[in-house]
Amino acid sequence: MENISMGRKLQERLSHKWRNVWEVLDDSKREELFDLNEEYKDFLDKSKTEREGTKEIIKLASENGFISIDEVIERKIRPVPGMKIYGNNKDKSVVLFVIGKEKLEKGMNIIGSHLDAPRLDLKQYPIYEEDNFLLLKTHYYGGIKKYQWVTLPLALHGVVIKSNGEKIDIVIGEDEKDPVFFITDLLPHLAKDQMEKKMSEGISGEGLNILFGSIPYNDKDISERVKLNVLNILNERYGIVEEDFTTAEFEVVPSGKSRDVGIDRSMIGAYGQDDRVCVFTSLKAILDIEVPTKTAVALFVDKEEIGSVGNTSMESKFFENMVSELINLSEEEYSEIMVKRALANSWVLSADTLAGFDPNYPEVLDKNNSPFIGNGITIVKYTGVRGKGGSNDANSEYLGKIRNIFNDNEVVWQMGELGKVDQGGGGTIAYILANYGMEVVDCGVPLLSVHAPYEIASKADVYMAYRGYNAFYRQ
Repeated sequence: MENISMGRKLQERLSHKWRNVWEVLDDSKREELFDLNEEYKDFLDKSKTEREGTKEIIKLASENGFISIDEVIERKIRPVPGMKIYGNNKDKSVVLFVIGKEKLEKGMNIIGSHLDAPRLDLKQYPIYEEDNFLLLKTHYYGGIKKYQWVTLPLALHGVVIKSNGEKIDIVIGEDEKDPVFFITDLLPHLAKDQMEKKMSEGISGEGLNILFGSIPYNDKDISERVKLNVLNILNERYGIVEEDFTTAEFEVVPSGKSRDVGIDRSMIGAYGQDDRVCVFTSLKAILDIEVPTKTAVALFVDKEEIGSVGNTSMESKFFENMVSELINLSEEEYSEIMVKRALANSWVLSADTLAGFDPNYPEVLDKNNSPFIGNGITIVKYTGVRGKGGSNDANSEYLGKIRNIFNDNEVVWQMGELGKVDQGGGGTIAYILANYGMEVVDCGVPLLSVHAPYEIASKADVYMAYRGYNAFYRQ
């Protein structure tokens, strides 16, 4: 029998080390982990835009017994414990409610994540011909490194509203038989001047032009023959004309499906995991909830990557209006103070990703305070820039409650922050929800290569995010 020293006993009692998920799971839990991640990959592949994400969420929610708030209002249904309700905000954001045993006025348990991801958007008048090439002008969306988007197979996802009001969904570049699109780059032999520039200037925003076609229309009496040929193909296939692009929304994203990463298949590489990894895990968690004590809420919003502005973002009144509708349906007499109390008494996990420790770039990360891939879901007390500017900065009392929920439910978790103090920073939707007086803390999945066309997540962290969010709903 090993003779353990007093010092070692004391160290084990007083010191703390974060655990690695893989080291604590038995075979049955590992099987559950891998099965969950297959569902996650399927969700990612079907949800490359916020519109597609909203559609998939509503589909899965409807299959699990959720009904639309519009139906509830029309039929004047009184919400009762266990009732499952969803609200769709302009096909770009959505909220799910599972009504709890306690009145809404007592507060809700809310997990909020965002559906949008960094990408390239087509400009409103994007099509032009130059030197026998047909190209599309883009405007990048969110924080990207522009050089990462060149020489990459790209797909076009969008919605077109025709002059007669008809709405057409278009996806080109995801099916194996589809063509894909590219942004060209200089060959190294001629890139002397380009390579002497700063990385942020090597590829310009106006230089992110999509290569879209090169065959001229067979009529030498007209100009812009390649453009006409492409417009003719689009018209024959989708019934659209050039003017339809002015009222369309097209997003350019990396082509292809999510993939396992590593010889051990321990990670996932895919586009848009910031923040669809938290979208999926919180969705999966609320779909498993039956009759919670407090009303459980999964909130999926748009526009986080550009500052949470606009009528489908967290800054909009959509969520507040939804709560008002539910209280109006639940109570004999509607009162605005009930809405304010419901919001102020709520607990929130702002579910967003952050940078995991990357051994290739240790100089920008505080190793003692960075989350590690594979060490579980990450609690982030504060985000912000440098001196915590723009941060929610959760209080100690609330952090203690979340810590106990995770520990009591055997959720492997860690603490983390976004890089060294003066290196940079970022924000989430946490501060917006905190404006209502809610208790809020950021809590999500660490990634490698955040905001790159392909990001890396550990399957272990995806699994623990699901378990952590599920435990939060059930507390």
